[in-house]
Amino acid sequence: MKRIGILTGGGDAPGLNAVIRAAVKTAVMVYGCEVVGVRNGFDGFIDEKGILPLGVENVRGLLPRGGTILGTANRGNPYARKMIRDGKEVTIDISDDIVNGIRRLELDALIVVGGDGTLRIAHELFQKGAPVIGVPKTIDNDVGGTEITFGFDTALSIATEAIDRLHTTAESHHRVMVLELMGRDAGFIALHAGVAGGADVILIPEIPFKFESVVAKIRQRAERGTYFSILAISEGAKPVGGMQVFSRSGDEVYTPRLGGIGHIVGEYIEKSGFETRVTVLGHLQRGGTPTAFDRWLATRYGAAAVRLAAQGGFDRMVALRDAKVVDIPLAEALAIPKRVNVNGDAVLTARNTGISFGDE
Repeated sequence: MKRIGILTGGGDAPGLNAVIRAAVKTAVMVYGCEVVGVRNGFDGFIDEKGILPLGVENVRGLLPRGGTILGTANRGNPYARKMIRDGKEVTIDISDDIVNGIRRLELDALIVVGGDGTLRIAHELFQKGAPVIGVPKTIDNDVGGTEITFGFDTALSIATEAIDRLHTTAESHHRVMVLELMGRDAGFIALHAGVAGGADVILIPEIPFKFESVVAKIRQRAERGTYFSILAISEGAKPVGGMQVFSRSGDEVYTPRLGGIGHIVGEYIEKSGFETRVTVLGHLQRGGTPTAFDRWLATRYGAAAVRLAAQGGFDRMVALRDAKVVDIPLAEALAIPKRVNVNGDAVLTARNTGISFGDE
């Protein structure tokens, strides 16, 4: 193993730089291997300035830094890239260009750090001959095959702190506070933060809710003399028989952008006679300094990915199982997206402690 590459794709997440740092240090110090970074996801392979040599000196001080020094792109699908030709916007497949770029750089392995979309691209590129290794990353914690992805713990901490802060002003002003959190199809952030922060209602994509049930919980608290309530809502939550709410439509390249369910729920509660305020936490959840746990996990993943590359374990992904870092086939990780177990311990615990999911 003489040269490996590393890229970060999809949305940014706290801990990406820790993966890069660990991979570079392991490759250089243990295997005497050269490392190059690919800028802005797979786009770096077709950009004249897309390749960045990485040595130990380039990764100093990265552990506490959020984001990624390589840049990322959540619209960088090489199988569906938008370009302007003859004045018209067209979608083309440049996956062969990516594979040729990997060969041109003489990479013995390419470490791909990303969520399910980026990892699926990596798996498809392997089928074209690319020597890829996957590292799971997403604040939503929805990649299959691993107990947890780095970035989730930081997002959870930020969301919980937000609930804590809203709690004090809600109690002071006797208001209902609605906090909309990220979580497209998986409600892990809202569920865990809601339990940790003492939310009264948690709405997640896996459990469709009834507006009247949400208001019933708030009214029940008011009748008992508690004139404020806290709601933690995943952006992908939806009412029974209804659809998710989007702020922007999508197409074959751009993913639809979720957003707005918090305001819809807030308006319904307001019309029911309870003063309500809505906060959308947005990208604050994925920014800033990673927690100690995310740095620890990301470092383990980065080092393990290089060890896996040295063994020729291509088309596989590092994962955390039973507190151990292992590796599994990418196909297994992508087969079943991870979702909240609606009958599991976490949901049962929330219900046992009086939290409503708006379904009763």
